[in-house]
Amino acid sequence: MSESLAYSEARSASGDTHTLFGQTMGYVAATAAFFTLGAYLGRHLSGGWAFVGFIAAFVCLIAMNFTVRQSGAGTTGLLFAVGLFLGLALSPTLVYYAGADPRAVWQAGAATALFIACCGAIGYATRRDLSAVGRLGSWALVALIGFGIVMIFVNIPGGAVAYSILGLVIFAGLTMFDFQRLRDSTDIDSAPLMAASIFLDALNVFQFFLQLFSRDN
Repeated sequence: MSESLAYSEARSASGDTHTLFGQTMGYVAATAAFFTLGAYLGRHLSGGWAFVGFIAAFVCLIAMNFTVRQSGAGTTGLLFAVGLFLGLALSPTLVYYAGADPRAVWQAGAATALFIACCGAIGYATRRDLSAVGRLGSWALVALIGFGIVMIFVNIPGGAVAYSILGLVIFAGLTMFDFQRLRDSTDIDSAPLMAASIFLDALNVFQFFLQLFSRDN
């Protein structure tokens, strides 16, 4: 009887994990669609509006942490708003690259899809605990942001390339960690937060690839 109960619980947990994975990735796809919509709607906006978009997206991300237990629909709406606002915020950048080097945009998009798929598969499949990788990646990201601020004021030869490559290395670890968290969790309510984290991984990776490919062409 106890073995049968344990087997049923294991099957239930496995079912919840697969449901969470499907729901999370569905949210990621929908958020990407809202990002695309935001980028299209903001194609004529000035660069000053980009800052407003980033602030609005950040506020929505913070709010998601408070609404996740109270309103699933509200949290999902905030997630889609994050995608929309980030699309508006990055629209001037995307318009610039699309006009100056459109091939780099498509190359960056394809490379991002392959990068996230590979790192996500590794993180989802590995049995090694990646918590340390996640913590190290978070601190490394803070250091990378500091490096980026320094480059604004100091001309470092090859700094932009190094910045992009380091960013890809950091987000490789963070992506693997996020997908391992997705595999190990059975909390369906966490799907919007998981989706936000994975979407931000992909968005940052896309920007790093865009910088690299635009320099090569």
